[in-house]
Amino acid sequence: IIERGNIVKFLYENLEQYGDPKEDIQKCIEYALKETPSFGGFVLVSYDEKSAISGVVIVNQTGMKDYIPENILVYIATRSDMRGKGIGKKLMEETISISNGNIALHVEPDNPARFLYEKVGFSSKYIEMRLKK
Repeated sequence: IIERGNIVKFLYENLEQYGDPKEDIQKCIEYALKETPSFGGFVLVSYDEKSAISGVVIVNQTGMKDYIPENILVYIATRSDMRGKGIGKKLMEETISISNGNIALHVEPDNPARFLYEKVGFSSKYIEMRLKK
């Protein structure tokens, strides 16, 4: 439980302008761990040599296949002082390796992480549109 709080805090702080409220991050973790009705998913955490979190990925399974990817990578972040050291790439590679099925993610066009996603094989086929009620 302490670890979960650290993960939420880490993502909230390190996603910067691309992040969400802590409550939403918490819900995403609960979904991944099947603590709420869901298809599950997983949380990956990397640590530095001092056992401090250096990166986090959260993937939720969609319960779909083919026309909707089986997985959605909801959050990925690397600690600001660790960026550019390959941590994000290693997390992405591990995520791809352990995911069953295809993976979708949402990224804002100006997010520099977009180039990492393209490097590891993601492509942009659609423009996402949402209606908020």
